[in-house]
Amino acid sequence: MNIRLTLYVLGGLLIFLGATLLTPIPFSLYYRDGQFLCFLASAAASSLVGAILFRRFRSPNRQEATLREGFAIVTFAWMGFALFGGLPYLLSGTLQHPVDAFFESMSGFATAGASVLTRVEQVPPSVLFWRALTQWLGGMGIIVLGVAVLPLLGVGGMQLFEAEAAGPTTERRTPRIQDPARLLWGVYALLTAVGVGLLWLGEMNFFDAVCHTFAAVATGGFSTHDASFAQYSDNPAILWIATVFMFVGALPFSIMILFALRDRLDALRDPQ
Repeated sequence: MNIRLTLYVLGGLLIFLGATLLTPIPFSLYYRDGQFLCFLASAAASSLVGAILFRRFRSPNRQEATLREGFAIVTFAWMGFALFGGLPYLLSGTLQHPVDAFFESMSGFATAGASVLTRVEQVPPSVLFWRALTQWLGGMGIIVLGVAVLPLLGVGGMQLFEAEAAGPTTERRTPRIQDPARLLWGVYALLTAVGVGLLWLGEMNFFDAVCHTFAAVATGGFSTHDASFAQYSDNPAILWIATVFMFVGALPFSIMILFALRDRLDALRDPQ
């Protein structure tokens, strides 16, 4: 197995994680929850480790990851994301034990929906946003998102895509692997934007609309309220919108791309 290639790609993915760890900062500043330095430190830690791996194991030649490297990269990426993704829970004081932070982070990225948090509504808003974002990233698959930029690193990504992709088939929808990855990203982002807009129009506040759309399209289940969607039981419109997007989010996004790009009957015949 090519350990250098594995660690090189892992470094690039950790740099990507470091960038995403900066996204809760605007929410921290807006809500004045005092977690600005928490996310800045978490982003710096992930980016620093990623940059060290990226520069130390960088190769001047383009390399193609085999299936063996693909499985290794996927495994180490999930562990690394869960580890560094758990830092905000610890540094903010939301969770006291590293194991709890790792569990919450892994549950988010794996869209498992399990949580060790209690009294969710007392958690700082920026931490709740990060919690929601982890499941949104995991809903598409960290590697499926990352594989779109692998060619920029000089790495072929097909084996990585095959190691991560869920479902009984990894048939290419277009000739180059980065093209379907980017199409998947586009479909996912579009669904998210529409979901946020509809929930907001349904009289949910913008912050909750964003976090609950992340939960719905990723089928992750994390909410900003202890009662989850039962908090809005008096608003049937919100419940119906969430139901539709949870159903759509449960469908394979590759089928949606097939429906958009090819014969729609082919997509309808797909066993999934």
